[in-house]
Amino acid sequence: MRQSVEICSLLGVAKNHARNRARGWMLALAGGLVAGTLDITYACVFWALKAGATPERIFQSVAKGLLGPAAYQGGAATAALGLFLHYFIATSMSFTFFVAAQRWTALRLRPLLYGPGYGLLLYVIMNYVVVPLSAARGGGSRGALWVALSIVVHMFLIGLPIASFTRRALGVARAGASTMDASTMDASRTGA
Repeated sequence: MRQSVEICSLLGVAKNHARNRARGWMLALAGGLVAGTLDITYACVFWALKAGATPERIFQSVAKGLLGPAAYQGGAATAALGLFLHYFIATSMSFTFFVAAQRWTALRLRPLLYGPGYGLLLYVIMNYVVVPLSAARGGGSRGALWVALSIVVHMFLIGLPIASFTRRALGVARAGASTMDASTMDASRTGA
């Protein structure tokens, strides 16, 4: 009887651990969605003020990385593709940080330090690797104001939210792991 109670207890802890892991991944997803929303809002506002560009045009400029200049001829369809690609990239960035922070504790313990650093790294990768290798052929603005603001946005509106959500996500995931580890040790001490 006692063994069955302990087995049920361990199964409950394992189920709770799995629920916490799933919640951790959902928080990492939320970090990517928040960062993506802040980034695309910045781009839409900046280019609306500077050049009168519509959000559709901004979304098409993202799709240009996949389709080349033809993205501007596709109307709402290529705008939707661009918006999808934008959020896909942002959530991929968040998941990458989430996975790395599981291995390197400092990333999750110091989001105010490593978040902006990660955002700066993302700026460099996107502007000097991804965009030049894409069908856009390096095509973004190189104006000093755009570049300076984009660096700040990558640091504080992309990297920092991703790191903050990751910290929360791993706090949740680690709490479940600690509970499971403690229950497993208690069960092993009692001879189960």
